[in-house]
Amino acid sequence: MGIFEQQHVIARGPRSVDMQARLGSGIHARLAQINPQVSHILARALEGEEISEAEAVVLFNTQGAELDALVATADLVRQQAVGDRGSFVITRNINFTNVCYMGCKFCGFAKRKGDADAELLSMEEVAKRAQEAWDRGASEVCIQGGLHPNIDGSHYRNILKAIKQQVPDMHIHAFSPFEIWFGAHKNKVTTAEFIQDLIDHGLGSMPGTAAEILDVEIRQQLTKDKLTTEQWVEIITTAHQLGLPTTSTIMYGHIDEPRHWAAHIALLRDIQKRTGGFTEFVPLGFVHYESPLFTEQKSNQMLVRPGPTAEENIRMHAVSRLMLNGWIDNIQASWVKLGPDYARQMLRAGANDLGGTLMNESISRSSGGKHGQEIVPDDMVRMIRQAGLTPYRRGTLYQTLENFDLAEVSVAQSTQCGYQLIATSAGGAA
Repeated sequence: MGIFEQQHVIARGPRSVDMQARLGSGIHARLAQINPQVSHILARALEGEEISEAEAVVLFNTQGAELDALVATADLVRQQAVGDRGSFVITRNINFTNVCYMGCKFCGFAKRKGDADAELLSMEEVAKRAQEAWDRGASEVCIQGGLHPNIDGSHYRNILKAIKQQVPDMHIHAFSPFEIWFGAHKNKVTTAEFIQDLIDHGLGSMPGTAAEILDVEIRQQLTKDKLTTEQWVEIITTAHQLGLPTTSTIMYGHIDEPRHWAAHIALLRDIQKRTGGFTEFVPLGFVHYESPLFTEQKSNQMLVRPGPTAEENIRMHAVSRLMLNGWIDNIQASWVKLGPDYARQMLRAGANDLGGTLMNESISRSSGGKHGQEIVPDDMVRMIRQAGLTPYRRGTLYQTLENFDLAEVSVAQSTQCGYQLIATSAGGAA
């Protein structure tokens, strides 16, 4: 039993939706009118039964009425898991260096250290940005950067020390598994020793990025397997065993397929069953505009899609809600990847969180992301209300920091509106 289970941080398994309380939703009638195979899978999900990889692949291929039923089911399961509440966090991304020599094909962020726009922030600048975030109401800073060849393993500890000295109460959500691997290698220590040292110096949680797709074949093409699936899993599970919570992510819509998505989510679910350390799952659609994976696909002899379609984004959030039901309660819709209006719609397709206000975000932007760097808290509250949910501001670990009243709008009307919006956006590129 993992440390988080011992502390009763997670649920104990799939939960059943109270069907009698949902009679007004018409879900039974809807399921009776669609493909029997899809109907059977969704009915099982509503009863709290676990969705297999094969069943998830079926759901990832739904269209029309079957897709509408999938969305309706995911919305009900979301309601059962977390209620009619939608959350956000006030945070600031501090990308302390954009210098990286790892050569991941999808990345448009990395620079060489001799480039004119190469950047390595000083400790004073990192601390200054954390203070600015605190002064603007942030409860969290998210720290990530490239793998700069000239920094040593102590660089990560020194970032934590600088922030904690400047803003002692700031939660530090920092360092991807790839950075953990890099720092431990630089320090010639084990992963566990390196993570424990970071915890001792103020690390509060870790982003579960660098996951991309946890499939050997796909990862070899994306990253030349520089951080293997096995290494990613080992680093994440080690963090959980040491009491450090992490997020979990997927990057989809490039050279991957639904079978890879289903296997990826199933692996995360298996990890959560063992450790209980994931706080949330964040689907991240591939941003193709300036990504070398897409722009150089001919020279790389690869066929790369320009990110997920609108319907694929809907399915990803809905299917992940069903697959992770009872294990990872929080499904985040990334407004940076989706755009604010589209992210709002995901709140009625299985998601319950809109992520952070950010203040700065350069990784998606460097790959051509079109949705800016910041949304202010008032925008988050408005978006959540428009989805028919009651907004609240959360901390990194989903503790409630501030509640907001739901605007005077019929929940039934907002639900109907949400489905209409989803339907009209389906089929286009995200």
